[in-house]
Amino acid sequence: MSTQDASAETEDAQTEPSTGSAHQDRRMREKRERQAERDEQAQADAEAAADEEAVQLKVFRYDPEVEGKQEPRFDDFHVPFEKGMTVLDALIYARDHFDSSLTFRHSCRQAVCGSDAFFVNGSQRLGCKTQLVELEEPVRIEPLPHQDVVKDLVVDMDHFYDQMEAVEPYFQEKEEDLPDAEGLEEQRQSPENREKIKMSSRCIWCGACMSSCNIAAGDNEYLGPAAINKAYKFAMDDREGEDLKQHRLNILEQEHGVWRCQTQFSCTNVCPKDIPLTEHIQELKREAVKNNLKFW
Repeated sequence: MSTQDASAETEDAQTEPSTGSAHQDRRMREKRERQAERDEQAQADAEAAADEEAVQLKVFRYDPEVEGKQEPRFDDFHVPFEKGMTVLDALIYARDHFDSSLTFRHSCRQAVCGSDAFFVNGSQRLGCKTQLVELEEPVRIEPLPHQDVVKDLVVDMDHFYDQMEAVEPYFQEKEEDLPDAEGLEEQRQSPENREKIKMSSRCIWCGACMSSCNIAAGDNEYLGPAAINKAYKFAMDDREGEDLKQHRLNILEQEHGVWRCQTQFSCTNVCPKDIPLTEHIQELKREAVKNNLKFW
């Protein structure tokens, strides 16, 4: 073999690895570029899906103690939607992820405590019971109307509690049934009587009915549907006896009692526990009339 041929073979041997390495680098670069394009497309798709699944909230804001927030306003929040999400869930997400100063009441989250009643899309509702999927967007969340706002969605419930206490919402035994020296005696209730007052006992003191009542809005002394319903529970309980029933009817017959109700059914419509509040008020009116009838 000549020196020239040997030199050519050596040159070819040196060129082939260099060409192969460049080709591999180009393929890897193209692969990375395609992967980057796929990642960008996936991210764009995810963002588009998130936009489609986000729920827009318009939440009432007011803070009398912070300068610049003393004027009522509405803030917008876009909350990622999840199946089964409630209004309360959305508010908690907005508070935890967007604005920790957002203030509202909540506790059990099972429609039992009654602490999270709001004015949602123009109606009184429990936040923990109201599904977002049932509401039109934007979901407008405000504090309960006809009550003083403390901060954001929190209202002053003192007047509501005062009205509830005014009807003496606790069981009072008949005097002849008080326990003697030998010990306590069980006060039995018939199944029929229990069935009669069963629905009235479901009240959770949320204040939604009081907030919806136009009479309560204009008459601050009106007992209101919740308090009257509570009085119904005890007035219709046979274990208290006629004397105590008379006492409760005297409370309810006052000027600002049952006769102020104009049978608008607004309280019944918004009650989260489906209590027939208006029917109970009308029945107490009938009892009051019978109580005042005299035959001689």
